[in-house]
Parts: sequence; C-alpha cells; structure tokens
Amino acid sequence: MTKRVRVGLYPGTFDPVTNGHVDIIARAATLVDRLIIGVAINEDKGPLFTLDERLDMVKQQIAKLNAEAEIVVQPFDTLLMNFAESVGAQIIVRGLRAVADFEYEFAMVGMNQKLNPAIETVFLMADPTHQAIASRLVKEIARLQGSVAHFVPQEVEGRLKAKFGVS
Repeated sequence: MTKRVRVGLYPGTFDPVTNGHVDIIARAATLVDRLIIGVAINEDKGPLFTLDERLDMVKQQIAKLNAEAEIVVQPFDTLLMNFAESVGAQIIVRGLRAVADFEYEFAMVGMNQKLNPAIETVFLMADPTHQAIASRLVKEIARLQGSVAHFVPQEVEGRLKAKFGVS
C-alpha cells in the first residue's frame, strides 16, 4: 500500500514576506509532506515588490528552515481553488492574526467549500509575537523611515530600505 502524500497550499501576496509569514510556513511544513507557497500575482493590490522579488524573498527565507516537508514556491494568477487543484493540494493553510482576519477568512472558506468541498482549510493562529505584523503596515513604517527589524527578516529589511532609498 502506498502512502498518500499530504499536500498543503499556503497562498499569499508576500509583499513583503514577514516574520509572521515565515512562522506560518515553518509550522505548516510540520503538517504536510509537501507545502506549496503560492505567491499571488495580483496587480490590483499594487505590490511594492515585483513578482520575481517576492518569489526570491520567500525562497531565501525557506532556505533557512530545517523543514522535513518539501517546500515549493510557485506563482499563481488564477482562482485559488483552481490553483489548489492544479498542485494537488488537499488543504489550504491560512494564518490568523485577529478577529478581523477570521471574519474575512470564514467567508472565504464558505465560498471555497462550494467550489471544491474536498479541499479543507486549516487555520493557524499567529504566534503572539507576530500578531500585529501586517505587510501593509511594514511597508508604511519602512516608507516613513522607521525600523522594521522586529517585523521582517534582515534581508527583507534591506530590500525595503533600498526600495525607499533609506540608508
């Protein structure tokens, strides 16, 4: 009898990848055999970083993890459930920071279950040290020349400084 490979999908924009994202990735990798990090192509969000930059930042952080699961970074620009089906995901991993996240994610789960009831959504609560971190706020702090050292990996902090011309 062959063992079924458990495939998880953690989708996001990762603009930029934060310490909270890295924490969810590391924890999600303990739940599955293969974890796909789906980097969304969503020009409507007006990302600060290009797709290639976001892919590179995520890959850079994954390389530091000592994960038993295979972790793959892949861009996508389709409906999330279509992407999940195309990569063979049985679960979608979502991180939750606060009640507002839950309300949005709860609505999404209901819609996604109608599209494909075979794919389960798993919520991971943000580590308390990362609950306040949001990519949008990190970018704002960096733009205004504040320190984001507590919120993002060192390499990402350097990229933010370069984007905003901060030395």
